[in-house]
Amino acid sequence: YPVGRYLVPPPAGESAAGTVALPIKPEEVKPNTGQIFKFGNRPGILIRTPAGELRAFSAVCTHLNCTVQYRPDLSHIWCACHNGHFDLTGRNIAGPPPRPLEAYVVNARGNQVVVSKSA
Repeated sequence: YPVGRYLVPPPAGESAAGTVALPIKPEEVKPNTGQIFKFGNRPGILIRTPAGELRAFSAVCTHLNCTVQYRPDLSHIWCACHNGHFDLTGRNIAGPPPRPLEAYVVNARGNQVVVSKSA
């Protein structure tokens, strides 16, 4: 039933990737911005916080698997499908998402940004 699919979140999918080197230099990611990248077979989101810290998460909303985006006007992550909101730690703070976003480890190595599932 469509209503049941709306109320019950789908199981979390797994990405095949463990580590991804992004084709971007750390200094190219400006404060209070975010961009989507490919992490295995799933989208990820790289964010430079207003304070200048690089963070990365799965870009798959934990509600119904829509792709989230960074909202610079709100300084947090937002899912347009059902108005879900996540803070800059990935924690679900408003709307229907039942769980936080999966957080990734970000390392700026010289002219490269490397994102991995664990340190």
